[in-house]
Amino acid sequence: MKYSLEEVVNHLKTQGFVFPGSEIYGGLANAWDFGPLGIEIIRKLKNLWWKFFVTKSKYNVGLDSAILMNNNVWKASGHLGNFSDPLLDCKKCQTRMRADKLIEEKYPNINCGGWDNKQLTDFINNEQIACPHCGAHDFTDIRQFQLMFQTNQGVLQDEKSIVYLRPETAQGIFVNFKNIQRSLRKKLPFGVGQIGKSFRNEITPGNFIFRTREFEQMELEFFYDPADQTDWFSYWVQQVKIFLTTIGLKSENYVLREHDPKELAHYAKRTIDIEYKFSFGQGELWGIADRGDFDLKSHSDYSHQNLSYLNPETNEKIIPHVIEPSVGVGRLLLALLADSYEVEKIGENDSRVVLKLSPLLTPYQIAVIPLSKQLNEQAYQLYETLLNDFDCTYDETGNIGKRYRRQDAIGTPYCITYDFDSLTDNAVTIRDRDTMEQIRLAISELPAYLKEHLK
Repeated sequence: MKYSLEEVVNHLKTQGFVFPGSEIYGGLANAWDFGPLGIEIIRKLKNLWWKFFVTKSKYNVGLDSAILMNNNVWKASGHLGNFSDPLLDCKKCQTRMRADKLIEEKYPNINCGGWDNKQLTDFINNEQIACPHCGAHDFTDIRQFQLMFQTNQGVLQDEKSIVYLRPETAQGIFVNFKNIQRSLRKKLPFGVGQIGKSFRNEITPGNFIFRTREFEQMELEFFYDPADQTDWFSYWVQQVKIFLTTIGLKSENYVLREHDPKELAHYAKRTIDIEYKFSFGQGELWGIADRGDFDLKSHSDYSHQNLSYLNPETNEKIIPHVIEPSVGVGRLLLALLADSYEVEKIGENDSRVVLKLSPLLTPYQIAVIPLSKQLNEQAYQLYETLLNDFDCTYDETGNIGKRYRRQDAIGTPYCITYDFDSLTDNAVTIRDRDTMEQIRLAISELPAYLKEHLK
């Protein structure tokens, strides 16, 4: 990411991709609304993910589970016991922060994942790490902060009415494993994909839409027989890389990082993160975890329901193991936008901002532009015709140069200009976003040309 986060964010806000949430009332910390252009990219991104990992996969099916779940789900999953962050306060300036992030920001090469409170406290004291806000070294004791949002269900609000907003979509898949396997008569291996909202009461959210308290996940839980000799973990790592190539993310801008055993989550046997090189640092984009048999075994124990799988060939009951590729929609969107944002010099004293997004993801595929207001009626008719087969916008405001720049800035691959010659030769000028080259083409040939070039 060669441009600062602030520069990219400012562009996205002014162009209609993302807006601060509740802005007219002063906003709400770390809440963002996706505008008309942002939601179009998100919709296409989710559709591409679903098509790649569910619809066109010979292994996988889909699910949409509830956000509110029985509290025993979170006891079985370990969230009520383990899903917390180490929190401390600076006694001098009262700034609240995560102890592990305090260390990692001072020492970027250290990963505190898996450290207990004593290890964190000892390191902070031994290294005399100071508060980044006031410079004092005077902190409260570390305490664990519950990350799940708590709410109440029903008329009365007491301990029995407490429920939680789900912190991940995965558990909805695990508790439905038997329903899906039995109703669709699925044989191992098979996976279940889901796209949905999750909620985490993050202590230190930030970096725009990278870490938010309300976010959307695209998760796959892939179930297989542990006796299966196929390296399913490597298979899904490779599939994720193929998908990233499909949507146009530059491979030189992300790396694969294997988790140290000490930092693994309580459910994981192995994890590889795909981390993107953001301007604010390298951050997790997509996690691929080997969850072993933790989830189905734990839910079997807590629910007293048999979640085993009967192998039809051996007549043996087994608890399937799970590989989980999981990605946040907002993080992937931010990486794609940062990856495609360019400021190009195109003359002695001229430059343009251009989003070189894949045509699979751009809010609009085509912008129809009349050269003159006298041609608005004919150009608009062309726009309405193309709208039947393509994602189009119509732009008649400003001179032709400004309109080209405006479409470059939001990533529109092709601008179609209707000029005075179009009245007689029934042809238009097509301008390419990336090369800025223009060609003349008959209107009758437009659909075939665009379909070919927008693949």
